[in-house]
Formats: sequence, C-alpha cells, structure tokens
Amino acid sequence: MADDPAVPSAGRTTTGLETLPELAPSVGALFFSRVEADPAREAFRSPKPSGGWESWTWGRSADRVVDLAAGLLALGLQPEDRVAIAMNTRIEWIFLDLAVMASGGATTTVYPSTQADDVAYIISDSGSRFVVVEDAVQLAKLVDQREAVPAVERVIILDTSKADLSTRTDEWVITVDDLAARGKTLLAEDPDAVKRANDAVTPERLATLIYTSGTTGRPKGVELTHGNWTYEGAGADAIELVHKDQLHFLWLPLSHSFGKVLLAAQMQIGFTTAVDGRVDKIVENLGEIKPHLMAGAPRIFEKVYASVVSRTEAEGGAKAKIFHWAIGVGKQVAALQEEGKSVPMTLSVQHSLADRLVFSKVKERMGGRIETFISGSAALSKDVASWFEAIGLPILEGYGLTETSAGSCVNRHGKVKVGTVGRPFPGTEVTIASDGEILVRGGGVMRGYYHLPEQTAEVLIGDGWFATGDIGEIDDDGNLKITDRKKDLIKTSGGKYIAPSLIEARFKALCPLLGNVLVHANGRNYATAIVTLDPDVTKAFAEHHGITGGPDSWPTDPAIDKTVRDAMAELNGDLNRWETIKDVRILPRDLSIEEGELTPSLKIKRKVVEEHYADLLQSMYPNG
Repeated sequence: MADDPAVPSAGRTTTGLETLPELAPSVGALFFSRVEADPAREAFRSPKPSGGWESWTWGRSADRVVDLAAGLLALGLQPEDRVAIAMNTRIEWIFLDLAVMASGGATTTVYPSTQADDVAYIISDSGSRFVVVEDAVQLAKLVDQREAVPAVERVIILDTSKADLSTRTDEWVITVDDLAARGKTLLAEDPDAVKRANDAVTPERLATLIYTSGTTGRPKGVELTHGNWTYEGAGADAIELVHKDQLHFLWLPLSHSFGKVLLAAQMQIGFTTAVDGRVDKIVENLGEIKPHLMAGAPRIFEKVYASVVSRTEAEGGAKAKIFHWAIGVGKQVAALQEEGKSVPMTLSVQHSLADRLVFSKVKERMGGRIETFISGSAALSKDVASWFEAIGLPILEGYGLTETSAGSCVNRHGKVKVGTVGRPFPGTEVTIASDGEILVRGGGVMRGYYHLPEQTAEVLIGDGWFATGDIGEIDDDGNLKITDRKKDLIKTSGGKYIAPSLIEARFKALCPLLGNVLVHANGRNYATAIVTLDPDVTKAFAEHHGITGGPDSWPTDPAIDKTVRDAMAELNGDLNRWETIKDVRILPRDLSIEEGELTPSLKIKRKVVEEHYADLLQSMYPNG
C-alpha cells in the first residue's frame, strides 16, 4: 500500500478515454427501461427439461419479475433487507435477483457448493431475512443449521421434486410459485406496489452482498450498490464490448461478480443471453446456441487450448505439421496487426489458407459464430492468449475484483495487447503505488465491507482509492499489466521474490496435461511445484501412448511424469535462476472446492493446499 494515502501514486496513472452514457438510478430502473424499449425482443433463453431452449422476451421476463417482487413485499420486505439466493446459474436466479432489487431489497449471493456451516455463517452475518434455495440439497443445509440462522423468516424453494414439505406446518418453507402467487394477490389490491418500491431506490442503496471466497480466513461481505452495477453496464456500453444483435452464452456462477456484471451490461445494451450454468454442458451448449460472446475464467480457455493441441499432437503426421504451420502464420499476422502494420500479400494468402484448413474447424467446435471471448478472475497465460489470437479468436482479457464490481479494465476490440488487461473503463482511474500495488478509483468501487469498518478502512484509502492487493505496471499505451497478488509473492530463504501466478500459468500452457499448478518456495532455498492432471486431456494422452490403467495410475506413470518434467525444463529456460523449478510432483487427485483447496471462482487457496500436502512438499527439500 502507498506510504501516503492522500498521494497514492508513485508512477503512471491510466483511465478510460470513452464517454459514459447517462446512468440509470437503479438496477430496477435500468431493467424496466429496457423492458419499455424492447418488450417483444428476446431477452433470455433457458434450457427446457425435455430438450431445446425456451425463449423469454423482455416483456414476459418483466411479468415474472414483478410477480416475484410483489411476493417479497407481501412477505414484509423492507428497503435493503437481504434476501439470500443459493442456486446454480439458471433463468430463475436472474428473475429472483431482479425481483429482490426491484422491491428495494438486496441480494446475498451464496455459491451452491458452499458447506452448510459456511452457508449458515454467510446468512447469519448478512442478516438475511429470506433465503431462496434451488432444491432439496440446498434446503437441507438450512434445516441442519436452522438454529444458527434465527433471523431467517422464510425459505423459498424452487425445485421441490426431492424435498419433503408435507410435515412443515409453520410455513417456514414455501415455494417460488407460492411467492409469485402472493405477489399476484398483492398486485390485485395494489397494482403500483412494485413501482413505488422500485422508484424509491437510489444509486447509493445496497443492491448485492457478495461474500469474497478468500484464500484465508472467513469471507467478508462486499457491499455493491445499484450505482455500482449501473456504472458497469454503462461502461460496457461505452466501450462497445457487446452489441445489441449479439447472442451471449452465460454459464458463469451468478453468486460471483463476473457473472453479475454481464447481466448489468445486458440490461444496458439489450442483447440476448442464453443461460445455463451446467459446466459439463459448456461444449455441447456452444454447438447448440452458437453464441457470439462468452466469458469465462482462464481455466476454460486453457482446457480448450489443451484439448485441441494435445489431440493434434496425438494425430501427428501431416495434420500436425499443417496445424503448427497455420498457428505460426496466425501469430505473424496477429503481431503485425497489434503493431498497426499492414499484412503483406503473400502472408495474407497464407493466412486465408490457414483459416480454411485449420482455424475454421476450431471455430466450428465453438459454435462457429464466436466474435468475443472475455477472460477474467485470474491471470491468463500469454501462450494461451497468443494461440487464440492466432486462430482469429482474440480473448479480451479484463481485470477487476469483487470489490470493484468485477469490471475495472478490459482490452478493447481491435486493440488487444496480449499480456495486459487493457485500459480502465471510462470514468475509472488506475494508478500504481510506491510499492507496486494497483489502486483503483471509480464507479465500480464497493461501498465497503459489511459491518467491518476497520477492514474497509484498510483498503479504501485516501480520496476514494481502493487498494487491490495486486501488483502491476502501466505501459506506454495506458494498458495495465498484472504481475501478481501482493500476498502471493513468495520470498525464498535467499531473499529473492517470486511471482508464482505467471509461472504457474506458463507451466500449464507448456504442458496441456496439467490441471492446477502450485509453485512453492516461501522460506525455502529453491522453488518446487505440485501439479494435478487434467482428466480429459490425460485420458487422450494415455490412449494414444498405450498407457494402461485408469486415472489412479496416471500420476505415477513414467511417460506422463517425463512429459511434465520436460515441460518444466522448457519453463525453466525462460526464468531467472532463483525462479527455476527444481522438482515437481504430480498429486493423486485434482484440487477441489469441496476440500477447501479452491475458491468457488477456481483460485488456489495456497495455504490450504500447502497444509494438505506438507509432507510431499517437504520430501522435495531433503536438506531441510
């Protein structure tokens, strides 16, 4: 953090150059404005249980939102009362969230894989009066922890197919349809009830309480206002991130800010979103939906890259040679375009051939219409980004935190600079403190941590600056480059600092077999790594190389171990001496959210993983 909070900058400052449109006073106002402008236009698509997709116009969506909002008012919801939602990404999540905000309440988001005791903590800490759960699994967590959440007056369940509600006579549990029915009754008596509640909402009012998953300690509730979200939507509009006639595929968890910010953009711009949070359906849905836009964490793009590259390597022969030639041509063209130079005729002809033979086939696997990929939540490997750019699918890497409503910076269309997260949104300033920490000021910065004034004061410093905890630098074009998390920097026993995330991302790009990588060196005299295997890519590798035995045998297989170590040697060739990885071990299983090793946004909890594998790590330091 800067030594003098009043004068935080010790280096460059950058900001967005575009002009913001006028901001709506609230998310509800933004939503209903879109409904009024485009009542018959398609807003959403959702999967049908029997197959296919159901279409929702803006007008039909508004009818459902108003009924649910009125239902919450009928239950006695007051301004800024919290309503928790524990549900996977689906159309009902969106309607319920909008209903909460339109009725003047605030949504507390709960990631559906959260353990029961943590669910109880979040709901209790947030003071949520009402909780919406997806199904019997989520309901059971509250039933088991009912004494720990005494403030909860109603639990509202969506899917009752496996929930036994027959013994409940106290109406502590009602259904979403019950909620909508109560809303219809209220509206019959008072047709303007929702409009009055929504009109009373102002930009500074609480809209969303998102508990940071955190890599250590209890999560903190981040207070995001209506003004935060409407600013984010206006920012996406100003930089023309998405166009109204594009189709967006949303699978990201809506319990996190990355997914939510895309909804703010949708309401501002008016494009259509196909919603399905089932991660195992992403590839299938890409083929069915044929979207123009999809956002995701780097792991998604890493898996696509690893799958294509490993399959091509396995085929070998002429196909592999043509593939690598095409990627080389694509990278040459991308480099010239990034520098603003024209592409020579000969290279242009080669590029057209490469597109016909290779690139078009890769694009077809992703639906054939992708125009925009957006990556966020963690560092994207430069190798992976360059590969996507080479095939004609540049990834707009962005940057932000829950505390900045997800979107602070992003690369612009036609101005992608691989290795950076682009310029800030218009109206947002980014500067670098004397110790290299990135500071952000602008419309996306949170109101504070919920009832934690001391922790809020630690990060909201000086004149509205938010201290991100990330280290970075600003280039000559005003693009921000993230170096690492301040708290993740590793100090060896020799006093040298290592930034692990960039090394980990590079390792995964060099070795498609890898799922997760953790570099370890804190207090040690050299660096080591523990890694996990990607099951899909490793399965294909094993089949091609005649490796017998299932996944349990892969971590100890000599061919797999050699492939990982060869990649480690290549990685070390580009590192400083003190950064080089001296040893690597393959873990017997992947890291998981359930074991507390990954956050819900798939970031590694270093301390937890190092504790779980302390003996294995120690074995790589025989001399202590």
